[in-house]
Amino acid sequence: MSRKKSLSKDREEEIIQMLKTRFEQHKTYFKQVEWPEIEEKLKANPKKLQVLNEMKETGGEPNLLSYDAKTNEFTFCDFSKESPKGRRSLCYDREALESRKKFKPRNNALDLASEIGIEILDEEQYRELQQLGEFDTKTSSWLKTPEEIRELGGAIFGDFRFGRVFIYHNGAESYYGARGFRGFLKV
Repeated sequence: MSRKKSLSKDREEEIIQMLKTRFEQHKTYFKQVEWPEIEEKLKANPKKLQVLNEMKETGGEPNLLSYDAKTNEFTFCDFSKESPKGRRSLCYDREALESRKKFKPRNNALDLASEIGIEILDEEQYRELQQLGEFDTKTSSWLKTPEEIRELGGAIFGDFRFGRVFIYHNGAESYYGARGFRGFLKV
């Protein structure tokens, strides 16, 4: 799961308080849930708190994205204004990384997401996030790429420009200082 050892109780409480503050700032988006429900699930899942901490440490600013009443799952997502700083300059996946002969990036988005314990947003989740604000106005974020696109050597990414969300494609082996990825975690 996460790359770090288990959190101290004090650190767990800091993460919970940070998430509570963010939840309360955006409570109008989540009228069907109350904070005590979320806190109870978080306290019952210390490994998930560890992952949320790692999301924060890599610049993601995790916050609640959605709640699924059928599964009773809360989805936390990176709400940083721009693609998280600690997750930029990455090609899309291991295959893309290994295909580069020169100037390889330090890692790839899918492997780093797995190390942290999160999954990369897909296009639908990215558009859902963009309904809650304007994200990636100066950066872009890799998105979970459909297999048929990946098989042809491509990968998709999104950003927000000119008042709208754009989804593009690029070679999966490409990487840029302004492109990272956003992840999510279900609790």
